[in-house]
Amino acid sequence: MSAIDEGKMTDEHRRILVVDDEPQITRVLRTTLSAQGYDIRVANDGEMALELMKNWTPHVVITDLAMPNLDGVGLCRQVRQMSQVPIIVLSVRGQDRAKVEALDAGADDYVTKPFSMNELLARIRAQLRRTPAAEQQPSAITAGDFSIDLDARSVKVAGNEVHLTPKEFDLLVYLARRPGKVVTHRTLLAAIWGPNSVEQPEYLRVFVGQLRKKIEIDPSSPKYLLTEPWVGYRFESGL
Repeated sequence: MSAIDEGKMTDEHRRILVVDDEPQITRVLRTTLSAQGYDIRVANDGEMALELMKNWTPHVVITDLAMPNLDGVGLCRQVRQMSQVPIIVLSVRGQDRAKVEALDAGADDYVTKPFSMNELLARIRAQLRRTPAAEQQPSAITAGDFSIDLDARSVKVAGNEVHLTPKEFDLLVYLARRPGKVVTHRTLLAAIWGPNSVEQPEYLRVFVGQLRKKIEIDPSSPKYLLTEPWVGYRFESGL
């Protein structure tokens, strides 16, 4: 298939790899996603998933965390060594540590079991939309009623310029370049303040609070910088 043909593909032709050792989950996902027109393959653990990916390239990987042989965290690490394919993690309540490890290992999003199929479908569509955009590095980011000029290092909200400190700007850009993706505390701290700061989450609380006061209409009810409790933050366009 040519690059042009690949670019013209609709969501109905997209390939999704489902990795889970629970037959009921894989059966439901295969049936529902196939009915939406997706090309589905199923693996019972991470090792089988990697074997499948040698000869079949998915557009999205959906993986459970707790699996035999190679779990979801290990799968995320190994997939990231060879591909930037979007990874959505399925987790149960109480798996916060494993969920954070998976996100740090390269997962893009997570859905908590029991989950709404409509929510999962929306997350899949969002990842498919973002994949081409993630390959580009634009000089400006526009989201809702505010915009970021990366070259001038300036931010405008509703047409009015907002003055940010260098760290506030870097934090905002890092999140805005990953719209809809959950970014963990450790990842943000390492990216903005360096690897020696990963155990100092108070930096994030202070700077996110400052950013919200400057770019959110209602900082107490943000629509751009969203908190993922115990995990990290997510940037949404507000559209």
